[in-house]
Amino acid sequence: MHVRLVLRSLAVLILGLAISLLVSAGVSWLYNERLLPFLIPAGLCAVIGTGFILFLKRDESTVRVQEGVLIVLSSWMVFCLFGLIPFLLMDQPVSFADALFETASGFTTTGSTIFSDVESLPYGILFWRSLTHWLGGMGIIVLAVAILPFFGIGGLQLIRAEAPGPDVERLRPRIAHTARLFWIIYVGLTVLEIILLYFGGLSLFDSVNHSFATLATGGFSTRNASIAAFGNPYVEWVVAVFMVLSGVNFAVYYRFFLKDFQRIIKDSELKAYLILFFSCVLITSFSLHRAGLYSDLGETLRYGSFQVATLMTSTGFATADYVLWPGLAQGILFLLLFVGGCVGSTSGGIKMFHVTVSLKAAVAELRRLRHPRAIIVPRMNSEPLRSPTILSVQGFIFLYLALVLISTIVVASGNIDLETSLTATLAAIGNIGPGFSRVGPVENFGFFPDYVKIWLSFVMIAGRLEIYTILILLIPRFPGKPQLSFRYNR
Repeated sequence: MHVRLVLRSLAVLILGLAISLLVSAGVSWLYNERLLPFLIPAGLCAVIGTGFILFLKRDESTVRVQEGVLIVLSSWMVFCLFGLIPFLLMDQPVSFADALFETASGFTTTGSTIFSDVESLPYGILFWRSLTHWLGGMGIIVLAVAILPFFGIGGLQLIRAEAPGPDVERLRPRIAHTARLFWIIYVGLTVLEIILLYFGGLSLFDSVNHSFATLATGGFSTRNASIAAFGNPYVEWVVAVFMVLSGVNFAVYYRFFLKDFQRIIKDSELKAYLILFFSCVLITSFSLHRAGLYSDLGETLRYGSFQVATLMTSTGFATADYVLWPGLAQGILFLLLFVGGCVGSTSGGIKMFHVTVSLKAAVAELRRLRHPRAIIVPRMNSEPLRSPTILSVQGFIFLYLALVLISTIVVASGNIDLETSLTATLAAIGNIGPGFSRVGPVENFGFFPDYVKIWLSFVMIAGRLEIYTILILLIPRFPGKPQLSFRYNR
């Protein structure tokens, strides 16, 4: 274990957090608000980060699996602990459990909140909430991999430790180049949405905050009624389009710029993602139209499309209280709580890759039962799916659902009804934000007992890291056995 490597990596991340806190302090200064809620944690981060870098010798080692896991988990703990300080120091401070929940919800891009009146919060706090989304969206560790080589630190395992699975793809010879490339695309899409929202009538502050939350598929809003508060169909369509774009694997955009359309067309996950999205939009809109909830077909399609996009991509914005919708529409939205976007995107959930692989494996097994002597191989992206990939995906889905069941029981122990407990868990582990019943799109999570909020904070992080990174620390490493790897064979 290269302890110096781990500490220097954390030091770089902590310094990045200090800069982020100073940016939020700058927003508070512009609006004549108190600066101490941000300057105190920024100063602590600057002192700790600088101290580690100055007093620890440079380690040229490559990050291995065990260092990667430790760096990832440590960084999430550090970011959540320092990130909650502004909530404790603001004019109307909240409890530690509330501050932890709000911070974890921000960095994991969940978007669930304990605040019933976000419009009463200071501008600096509102910006900090959105900024935690934006940093957590592309991934703190992906940002770290983009800049750590300048400090003599690097390694593909760092990204694999944060999101183990097929979402890590070498688009360039060096993984740091890939990480920087993803951030360029991420920043470019964010700036584009800010411009479109600003010219659509939103203030610059609202445009920036909602663009941060959209590209990160987060869901924190500056308004109590979320996107519905603006009453602007243009804004709703812009946000809906960018939510769908944010749910796409960012590698697709790289191939698009390279004009590698052949690989895009063959992308099984992308096709499944788009087919599912448009199918759910049609079914939901049909259900709303049949119930006569909206005046015309265009309005029905707008509301249906937005709600499908916000839950499927795990963003969590709202333009309607879908808890009041017909049963068929609610059923479609409930199913989307399990799905999520594509791997390599900023969205949460089980992810379309895992769903598609499981479906293809199930269909292949049914065909084998019908034709026992036939050689049937499921394919993904026109390539055969190997057994290790299928087993890894099935193992992940089992662990995901097992954590859902355990968490539902934990939440229900706080004297919470089953529907609220289940959907609150799905919203947390899938980094979605709203659920159903008492945690619907117009409600908040402030009524939960403190221990439930702390538990759900852990569930958010476990879901963001796709569970394996958390559980791998519980698996003993035996002498002579190879180290565990997160690599998937595509």
